[in-house]
Amino acid sequence: MQFFDSFFDSFLACYGREGAALAAVLLVLLGVQLYYYIFVYGRIAGYKNNRRPVVLDADPPVSVVMPLFSEDYAFVEERLPLILAQSYPKFEVVIVYVGHDTDFYEDLARLKQSFPQITTTKIHLNPRFPISRKMALNVGIKSAHYEHMIFTSTDACPQTDRWLSLMAKGFTRGDVVVGYCGVEQKGGLVNYLMRTWRMMHAAEWLGRAVRRRPYRGMLQNFGFTKTLYFGANGFNRLNMNIGEDDLFLQQVMTRSNVSVILSPRATLREKIWGGLGWGLGQLRYFGSAFRFYPRSAKNYVQWEIGSRLLFFAAVLCALIFMPLEYKAAVALLVLLRYVIVAIEVRRIAQRVGERGIAWCYFIYDLLSLPGAILVRLMLLRKDKRVWR
Repeated sequence: MQFFDSFFDSFLACYGREGAALAAVLLVLLGVQLYYYIFVYGRIAGYKNNRRPVVLDADPPVSVVMPLFSEDYAFVEERLPLILAQSYPKFEVVIVYVGHDTDFYEDLARLKQSFPQITTTKIHLNPRFPISRKMALNVGIKSAHYEHMIFTSTDACPQTDRWLSLMAKGFTRGDVVVGYCGVEQKGGLVNYLMRTWRMMHAAEWLGRAVRRRPYRGMLQNFGFTKTLYFGANGFNRLNMNIGEDDLFLQQVMTRSNVSVILSPRATLREKIWGGLGWGLGQLRYFGSAFRFYPRSAKNYVQWEIGSRLLFFAAVLCALIFMPLEYKAAVALLVLLRYVIVAIEVRRIAQRVGERGIAWCYFIYDLLSLPGAILVRLMLLRKDKRVWR
């Protein structure tokens, strides 16, 4: 004890109260950061869903439900075959076509002759009465023949033929199943930032889900039962075009009914339709639901971003104003944080099947902060696409 008192007095004499306060702030913020990456996100890599109690004795038949909002022949020719080729004994694919192209729908319906597991239904598109994804999914759910349903989108494709079997197995331990979907890998910094943002954004809610505090899933890779859906009287927030993967799931998720499926073989990849502008537009569009999240979920997300921003601000302050030896100590703290963060990020990336993330994570670490501020500013302006 005397040693620490002597050390503190010496430190105070050398750097003053301001230097001591700055050191305390740095250590506290570093502790918050390490808590997130080691004890929250770090649990993702070692998570085992088979530790949850069994609720079904066998893997159930499954309906894969997806809405189709355009005459997307690339989906029919490239991505749909990957879903039909899934190695699972009993499943159907329910496609809800929203449009007015009769020829396209007839071509779609004729696929049933070759692939009997396909079920198609049509909603006529009237520009005066736009159809939301929730409305299309509601039709698909009513058309599905099986109790257990997996939802995905037409711009996402499985990476292996085990995707459906792993997701379906999740129903043996819960009425809600959530999985991971990354974005397609291309070259360039923008693609790297988009892939890393997707993974770390998923790490936020996956970290809570594996600790039995779920608050959302992923639009392209989640599922629930018909009983759960109709018991909640269908989707909520019908005045919004978004929210089925978060606002609705928040209504039906509990500590004991959620299965989390984490495997590279269960990962989907979403097609990218643009560059940085498109990516920011997506963040603004889907981020409009965040204001309706439970207070605990919002605080949980904001504490990580806020502590990271303040940590780097404190580091910058120390590097500008403090003596050389103080700067060296701060640099060691930054290096320690980055090594631990890179190790944990690499473990998460391996678990969900991402590649090339950890080696330059420091770029995302810094650029995601102004990106988060920019998105927050964008959300101050109402996105008309969200509201009906």
